[in-house]
Amino acid sequence: MQELKEPLSGIVVVEMAIAVQGPAASLYLRDMGADVIKVEPPIGDPTRYGRGADNTTPAETYGPQFVAVNRGKRSVCVDLSTELGCRAVHALLASADVFLTNYRDPALVKMGLGHQDLEKRYPNLIYASVNGFGPAGPDAHKAMLDGAAVARGGLASMTGIADKTPHLPGAIIGDTAGAMHLALAVMTALLARERHGVAQRAQTSALGTQLWLQQWELTHISMTGARLQPEGSHHPILRGPYGIYRTSDGGAIMLAQTMEQEAWDEFCVFADVPELAFDPRLQTPGGRLGEGISEADSTEIRATLTDAFARKTADEWDAFLRTQPEIIFERVRDWHQVLEDEQNVINGYVTSVDVPHMGSIRTVGNLVTLSETPGSAKGDPPALGEGNAELLARAGLSTKDIEEITARATSERDAAFALLAAVAGSQ
Repeated sequence: MQELKEPLSGIVVVEMAIAVQGPAASLYLRDMGADVIKVEPPIGDPTRYGRGADNTTPAETYGPQFVAVNRGKRSVCVDLSTELGCRAVHALLASADVFLTNYRDPALVKMGLGHQDLEKRYPNLIYASVNGFGPAGPDAHKAMLDGAAVARGGLASMTGIADKTPHLPGAIIGDTAGAMHLALAVMTALLARERHGVAQRAQTSALGTQLWLQQWELTHISMTGARLQPEGSHHPILRGPYGIYRTSDGGAIMLAQTMEQEAWDEFCVFADVPELAFDPRLQTPGGRLGEGISEADSTEIRATLTDAFARKTADEWDAFLRTQPEIIFERVRDWHQVLEDEQNVINGYVTSVDVPHMGSIRTVGNLVTLSETPGSAKGDPPALGEGNAELLARAGLSTKDIEEITARATSERDAAFALLAAVAGSQ
């Protein structure tokens, strides 16, 4: 019996990307079996060194952001300001299926890696790029960090509490969602190449993905003209019970929907709010999702539920709600609890990697399950330039050229770190 391969076995991706939006896209491709070669400048992807808040890990270890989105890849370190460095990258591209990048177009064109350059030279290559604000328009080349896309796309304006400063979401969903869309774009382009024999450029952006994440909400205000306000622990379109409520011990429960009247009655008895069991506004599933409920009625119902949830602990609420399969709810978990959640572990949503100077740590794993050709989480994050000798030799470069490329990158890196140390010492 022929051994089944992973979906993208044999696909080679040359990634030239930093931070999250590009690397997370190629991480998905790696989990599905592609060979991902991460091309880094002499100093490396800057996220290798990012510390973030409350980070007491050894100073020599990789940054958490780098670990999260670069596991299982191979690293090639070259100086693209040199002719030999450029030749090395082109040698890798000559046998690649995908060039994936989140560098801005002007920089790519300057390096001879613009789409028009590569399209002519490698007609079978998928050119996949992602940026902040889309491939066209006055801000096509504008710099972006996650929060800028979330602000521009409108999500920040509806997160938080009305009449207060808008809030950022608790995760970089502009970058990560943009990465998901880029991975989808690459898969679509690969399928089109197989079916129709044409390679092409695949583009998306953090801004565009923000709109994708808010399709219902944006369509709602387009159709209704409503001027909605952020509702804090509740959704701005859904009135009534839907929302998050604090418990007596400082925990929180997300109450989404009660699908059957009997379950609603049971809930009201446990919560000691019998008046809501007979409330004509809440006698149908639609009513319990806010259909036909005025803003004033919604405020009143939520106040009653806020008091009810605050009379019991999160454990008490969780134990009761688990006896009610017709009630859609979840206990709010913090990030530590998420990594330990049995559901995440069983499904492989959490995996382990080894990080230098730390050993094994947990991170997010492969999230897609395929019954016949499954992918899997792949290995550890790569050391900077660890693949130079093997991968550049495979691409046809001589030992002398590889040694020169590696020496140049090391020299440039040492000089950059020395300069940073001098600046830090003078402050």
